[in-house]
Amino acid sequence: MLQWISANIVTIAAILAVALILGLAVWSLVRDKKKSAAGGCAGGCAGCAGCSGCAGCSMGCNQKKK
Repeated sequence: MLQWISANIVTIAAILAVALILGLAVWSLVRDKKKSAAGGCAGGCAGCAGCSGCAGCSMGCNQKKK
């Protein structure tokens, strides 16, 4: 097992690097979705469809509409 790992260390490192980059990209997309004006009111909730789900989000949307 140790020989296999040492023989394939570059491949393992490349796979981990790609996984890290993909994870950061997904995390960034989710974070930007929560902050964007089109995706919500920047209240920090995951989905801002009606803005009635949480008090902070609801207040943020109501202030923007006025």
